[in-house]
Amino acid sequence: MDIVVIGAGALGSYFGARFLEGGANVTFLVRERRAKQIEKNHIKLNSPSGDYTVTNPKIATDAAEIETADLVLVSVKGYHLPGTLADLKTLTKKGAHVLPVLNGIEHISYLQDQLGKDAVIGGLSFIIATLDENGHVIHSSDFHDLVFGQLEPTQTTICNQLENLCHKANVNGINSDTILLELWKKYTFITAFSGITTAANLPIGEIRDHDSTFRIAEMILQEMRTLAKAYNVEIPGVDVEMAKAKLLHLPEDATSSMHQDRRKGLPLEVDHLQGGALRLAKAAGVEMPYTETVYGLIKPFDNA
Repeated sequence: MDIVVIGAGALGSYFGARFLEGGANVTFLVRERRAKQIEKNHIKLNSPSGDYTVTNPKIATDAAEIETADLVLVSVKGYHLPGTLADLKTLTKKGAHVLPVLNGIEHISYLQDQLGKDAVIGGLSFIIATLDENGHVIHSSDFHDLVFGQLEPTQTTICNQLENLCHKANVNGINSDTILLELWKKYTFITAFSGITTAANLPIGEIRDHDSTFRIAEMILQEMRTLAKAYNVEIPGVDVEMAKAKLLHLPEDATSSMHQDRRKGLPLEVDHLQGGALRLAKAAGVEMPYTETVYGLIKPFDNA
């Protein structure tokens, strides 16, 4: 497969390198600054699943430089997505399908409107990874899951091809026939987890120490389940309980990437996650008071 990675941060670099390891032809479409860093330091994975180094990765800074592409893995923050649109249009005109692995749900319809429904595959990932000062990937979890699936009947072939590649690569790839449900389940969890940790400015352990504070996260889970139902996606009660159990059993010092960004004074995905939920809720006539409160508490710290 010919794969283009847009967003060669920790997630994009990790999966891109693993695809290379599995025999795919991978191009990293990056900005000039990241291109220079990769040229100098290469792409290197430090991982409990096995270290791997790409000494001479294929890099592009303009989509026009890329001749062919079967799949584009998009792994940028939500607020950077509009900036990828010109490149995505260039690549889809060459026949590429787009696999966004962003948090949230609104980006799916946004990309479908801009690129056409047949071009956009559903996708999400579960991995804990970051870049060190050299731009190398530090993968610190024992999981590296890439979940994807067709949103349109025309996408069967590309999803099967990606599934076959994942079997060869050092990646846990899951070709899901319920990808929309999986997207909503992750959106539900991440909205609660990122919301409560960022608003409270605390890791999950300290939040769990206070029942009244942890209850806010529980209520956001329930609000998100109601929102999903308004969009014809039924999240089973057992999955909501599993999301709660995950919050209860995360390490004491575990926190969300949004909370980490708040600590660093960086832009936050609050408008993409909690804000997106509130926009969808308004359109569907759904009340989300806990989510709205958390959004209001986080918004002053968004340095977008």
